[in-house]
Amino acid sequence: MKILPLLILASAIILNAASASAAMQNGGKAPVEDVWKPAATPKGGISWSVLEGTKEKTRTGRDGYLYSKPLFTPTVKSLAGKRIKVAGWMMPLDKGSRQSRVVLLAYPPGCPFHFHAMPNQFIEVLADIPFPTNATKMHVVSGVLELTGHDESGIFYRLKAASPG
Repeated sequence: MKILPLLILASAIILNAASASAAMQNGGKAPVEDVWKPAATPKGGISWSVLEGTKEKTRTGRDGYLYSKPLFTPTVKSLAGKRIKVAGWMMPLDKGSRQSRVVLLAYPPGCPFHFHAMPNQFIEVLADIPFPTNATKMHVVSGVLELTGHDESGIFYRLKAASPG
């Protein structure tokens, strides 16, 4: 009979889901690998885990808007004013295939489960000479790191004099 194998398969799936759920309810981790990862660190570059170490202090203004300031780690502070290299996905801010101002994202854009990047997960990139952009592939960008956000703008990082790779 064909129903018996289907019942066995369905039972196995239900038992597996139930044991995973029980493990998570008891403080365990989900039994699946997280595929949502930041861009790989380029050779000689800075890891997003270093930049994500910056914490955020928030407050609600009298106007009802949320404002944030960065709490930079000593490691991140030591990178200020230095030329760094980092990989990520570009979010163009203008039309055109070459741009001098883009946002570099730690994670791929467009994931329905991650609606927006946190301030420690993107960098405003300013290039002296416009360079080719492609929002669908990972890019390596180098530039002089500026630590920002003290004005509660929500932008923590800026790369100046940026160029590809």
